[in-house]
Amino acid sequence: MRHLLSPNRWSSYLFIFCFTYTINSQRSSIKGTVVDQETSTPLKNVQIALNNTTIFTKSDNKGAFIIRIPDDVFGDQILIFSCAGYSKKIFPIYIVEGEVLDLDRISLQYDHIADNKNIGIISLSNEQLISTEDVNIYHSGVLQATKDVFLSAAAYDFSSTFFRPRGLGNEYGKVLINGLEMNKLINGRPLWSSWGGLNDVLRNQTYYRNLKSSEVAFGDLGGSTHITMRASQYKGGGRVSYALANRSYTGRVMGSYHSGLTKKGWAYSLAISRRFGDEGIIEGTAYNANSFFVSVEKQINDRHALNLTGFYTPIKRGKSTAITEEVFRLKGKEYNPNWGYLNGEKINAKVQVVEEPVFMLNYYWQVGEKTSLNTSVGFQTGNRYTTRLDNGGTDLLTDIEGTVGYSGGGRSKTINPMHPEHLPSFYLQKSQNKVTDFQKAYLAEHAFLNSGQIEWNELFTTNQRNKNQNKNATYVLLQDKTEDNQLIVSSLMNSELSRAVSISGGVQYRNLVSQNYAEVGNMLGGTGFLDIDNFARFGENQTNKEVVKRAQNDLKNPNRVVTQGDTYKYNYKILASETKGFFQGEADYKRMNVSIAAALSATSYQRVGLYENGYFPGKRSIGSSDRISFTNYGFKTGLTAKLQKNMFLETNMGYFTKAPTLENSFVNARQNNLSISDITKEGNQSEEILSIDAGYILQNQKLKIRLSGYYTTILKATDISYYYTEAIEAEDSGLVQELLFGIDKQYFGGEVGVSYQITPTLRLRTVAALGQHTYDNTPNLWLASTSSAFVKDGGIKNMGKVYLKNYRLSGGPQTVAQLGFDYRDPDFWWLGTSVNYFSGAYIGISSFARTDNFYKDSDGLPFNEYDQQTAQKLLQQERFDDYILVNAVGGKSWRIKGYTFGFFASISNVLNQLYKTGGFESSRRANYRLALEESQRETPIYGSRYFYGASTSYYLNFYCRF
Repeated sequence: MRHLLSPNRWSSYLFIFCFTYTINSQRSSIKGTVVDQETSTPLKNVQIALNNTTIFTKSDNKGAFIIRIPDDVFGDQILIFSCAGYSKKIFPIYIVEGEVLDLDRISLQYDHIADNKNIGIISLSNEQLISTEDVNIYHSGVLQATKDVFLSAAAYDFSSTFFRPRGLGNEYGKVLINGLEMNKLINGRPLWSSWGGLNDVLRNQTYYRNLKSSEVAFGDLGGSTHITMRASQYKGGGRVSYALANRSYTGRVMGSYHSGLTKKGWAYSLAISRRFGDEGIIEGTAYNANSFFVSVEKQINDRHALNLTGFYTPIKRGKSTAITEEVFRLKGKEYNPNWGYLNGEKINAKVQVVEEPVFMLNYYWQVGEKTSLNTSVGFQTGNRYTTRLDNGGTDLLTDIEGTVGYSGGGRSKTINPMHPEHLPSFYLQKSQNKVTDFQKAYLAEHAFLNSGQIEWNELFTTNQRNKNQNKNATYVLLQDKTEDNQLIVSSLMNSELSRAVSISGGVQYRNLVSQNYAEVGNMLGGTGFLDIDNFARFGENQTNKEVVKRAQNDLKNPNRVVTQGDTYKYNYKILASETKGFFQGEADYKRMNVSIAAALSATSYQRVGLYENGYFPGKRSIGSSDRISFTNYGFKTGLTAKLQKNMFLETNMGYFTKAPTLENSFVNARQNNLSISDITKEGNQSEEILSIDAGYILQNQKLKIRLSGYYTTILKATDISYYYTEAIEAEDSGLVQELLFGIDKQYFGGEVGVSYQITPTLRLRTVAALGQHTYDNTPNLWLASTSSAFVKDGGIKNMGKVYLKNYRLSGGPQTVAQLGFDYRDPDFWWLGTSVNYFSGAYIGISSFARTDNFYKDSDGLPFNEYDQQTAQKLLQQERFDDYILVNAVGGKSWRIKGYTFGFFASISNVLNQLYKTGGFESSRRANYRLALEESQRETPIYGSRYFYGASTSYYLNFYCRF
């Protein structure tokens, strides 16, 4: 009898077992290659995700991908293909357990609609910057926000109103290019206005919303935007375009070409553009900007690559300013007092010039299959300046006894067409006006209506008359210049520890050497200009010697006469450095996603005075200041829970400290070495920030909803401003620097964005935001000045507490809503329109008017006529009227023999709605007696100033892609 367990039978059983085990243990997978539908070029970094799961991967350099599928996922499923610049593709599949699904080639259609809509968004942001002197505009994510219906509305339809999502300016949003942070150390903001000509190379972006986890930075309250300017990451081909507009510029020509990755591992990208306009939508705002970009990459092998990027975006643009209600009634909202005619040409006295090239070298190392390292070195250099008129020209006088004095000086009314003496209200300020007063008012109004601009010929005539009399110039055009040299070194690491767990981290070092000075830009027909402080030359109970000493801008060169090209007024360097790092861990499971991140940074500032200021002699102004140092840290965490197949709950929370910016660290860097802590005696204080938000997300094929609420506190903030006031201790006046220290702010509210795909071609969208953003304490206020009223106080007065609590923060509307639709035709034409509602915008209040100084007379006691109820009315914050704006966009593209031709058009404020976007109270008469006089006049002499929204404007862009 044969044995049951013979060797042959053992071999058969073993073969069957191994085969069965192999079949049962083989996991399902999906593979394929993603290509461009028009060119068949492989697409890299396309995200391929299994819908309603945490399973995803990205295509490699050849467009290939493979997804390993867990055993519990099979049957009917949906794959979603997403890539920047391409329409999202939804692909139904059927997964058979244990089998490999080969999709072969998947093609994606280039999204011409989104491509051109982003062009409009970038251009819209520029008109806001051109029309204001210092307005914070929300830009974080603005260039690619179209994927989120709420952020898209904020970036496009709400931008013209200065709306800030969650009330945050762009200093609370980080912007990185190729891993290097681009926010300026001076004010914390990126230079968005200069980059507007680089649209074609700014498209590769990732936006990390608010406190959401980020692979490139710890982030900030407004989130972070990472822009990739890597040659191999651009879609191969070229593009040329020409645009017409009536906004900040009137024309733009742009061209770009991307080689794509060659077989030898090289890639290059080039871009050039020019934006121009003799005058924008605001009078006298000429615009001249050029942009140049180059990026070259060499992929050494599959693991190593080098990329060199450089861009230079010089820009020169005329500026405008806020105007009073009286000026608006007389001249309209497009009026700009900064220009005047010279030889038949409009010349703007306030012109901003930025010339700052940037260079970056990146080393990309794929350390392992799931670990990468990006090490970057960047260098930014160049200068920027703003011009303005200086009317402080005087002459040095010496009598027979050798006593030195000064004579001359121009009046501010000569260089300020909006000066009160040019307006009719100035001559009707009495309670009982005479006939002659009305005659003077009529003549003033007539003159203002006929001109109301800078009289350049008068300035030249005055200087030439002085020249003939061997006197110095009274007026010059100066340039407030900044020359920066900044080195940035950064290294970012990302690693997938497992299918569910990933970590990322990075370190960055920035070093800035910034020289700041005033330079004589144009002598305006004069021969020399005496370099003294005109405000400091007047003083009570001061000897002649003391007055002369105090008036010197540089005691090392007293009574120096300067001419065109010379440095004068102030001259100093700023040395700044910042070292920081972050670490983040993220776990992505089937039912939830959890992230946690931490950050640590060290920041230091130092001023090096090159002039010895007469008001702050010795080490108070010349030489090196004490180093100001800050050590900061932060933590944040996020949780996203999956409730159902396409329904999520998310929450994010963060606490971190933040160093003040350079501009808010020194009392007046143009004059002295004094830091904020030198004045407050409370040490160097960082902002303390606590924020939490929670949201609900629903995503399916037709309906998408994001609903979120937020609560944020910012403690110990600092703000410095400048103005002229006549209300110091009831009777003194002077040009002052206001230091507001220890400001607490509170932000809370909610946001909602809903989009519904009614048909495959028609989408309805609605968004809304409701916020309450307020001051939350009573900070302290100091004033610094070189005027005679400050001599006995050493140039600085402590004005005590500021009663700001519960006043609204300015900065655009705090309540907004939108209803709109988009139509996309299969034949590549599209249009959209939106109706937008804005409410809850408030004027920027005068902090000085909210101190005890407001109600005190010169003897320190309340004014005799002071009334508490009247004071409350005088100090009530102005709320702007609600308004509705209608916007429309549209476009069409054609594909002809390998070329894509098309156009994009937008019309903003279709109904030509009149509205105020912002403004600020005047601090000139910021005490009870003077404010009461102003309120009793039919037209205030020193009223609040306002920014007005643009009239109906258009933007039309024609392009060709090849």
